[in-house]
Amino acid sequence: MSLEWGYSQSNGPATWAERYPLASGTRQSPVDVDTSQTVSDTSLDSSPLTWKFVPENNEYIVNTGYGWKVEVNGEGSELVGGPLEEPHVLEQYHCHWGSTSDEGSEHTVDGQAFAGELHLVHWNNTKYETFGEAAGQPDGLAVLGILFKVGEANPELEKIVQLVPQIIHRDDKATITEPIDIEKMMPEDRSYWTYLGSLTTPPCNESVTWILFKEPIEVSEEQLAAFRSLRCYCEGEDCPADELQGLVINNYRPPLPLGNRVLRECGSA
Repeated sequence: MSLEWGYSQSNGPATWAERYPLASGTRQSPVDVDTSQTVSDTSLDSSPLTWKFVPENNEYIVNTGYGWKVEVNGEGSELVGGPLEEPHVLEQYHCHWGSTSDEGSEHTVDGQAFAGELHLVHWNNTKYETFGEAAGQPDGLAVLGILFKVGEANPELEKIVQLVPQIIHRDDKATITEPIDIEKMMPEDRSYWTYLGSLTTPPCNESVTWILFKEPIEVSEEQLAAFRSLRCYCEGEDCPADELQGLVINNYRPPLPLGNRVLRECGSA
C-alpha cells in the first residue's frame, strides 16, 4: 500500500494541497524566522512558559512511514503559560531530518536550516474532549519545536536511537521499557519564538500555537544516521521506485509565507 502523501517529488509537500486543501491556507507551518522582523513581547515574560513531563509515560515508538513517533500517556504532563491561554497535555513527539546534516529542520532561522527538528505535540484538554477534536480548533494544539545541530550525542535521545533497529519498516512498533526524560532533550536557554500556525503534515490543520526554542540542542552524526536508516514501506512490500529509494529522509516541509502573522519572541538567546 503506497503512502497517500510523502516527501518524494511525486507526493511531496508541493502536491499536498491537491488532496488536502488546508495545506494552501494562510496560517501554514513551518516558516522562516526572520529575526529582523520578530516582535519582542513582554507579556510572554509575565506568564512564563512551564512544562512537566512524566518519564515513565512514554509508551511505544512506531515507524509511521514518515519518521518515528513516540506515543505517550499524557496523564501528569502539562504545558502552560507563555502564549497559551489554557493548560495542554502531551500527546506524542516525533522528529524531522534530512539526508545530510545541513538540512532537516522544518523551521529555518534567517534562512538557515538545521540538522533536524524535534516536535513535542500537545493538545488543549481544558477546552476539548479528545486530541482529534482539539486538532480541528484554532487553539487546539501547541507544539514545542527543538532544533538540532551536530555535535555531541544527546544521551536521552540515544534511548530512542537504540530502539530504531526494532522499527526499521513502516508500522513496526517497539514498547518503551526505559523511562525517557523529555526535559533532557530540551535546550537550557528557555528563550523562544511563537506564532500561530498549522500541523506540518497533512491534513495541515491550522490549529497549532508554535513555540520554537531559539537555542538548538546537540545531537551526533551517528544519531542522525540511525534515523536515516528507517524505511517508508512495510516489511514484505516492494521498495518505492523514487528518488528516496524507500528511505525516510528529507521528511521536512519547506518554510511557507508568514503573511500577516506576527512572530513574537520571549527572551533573548
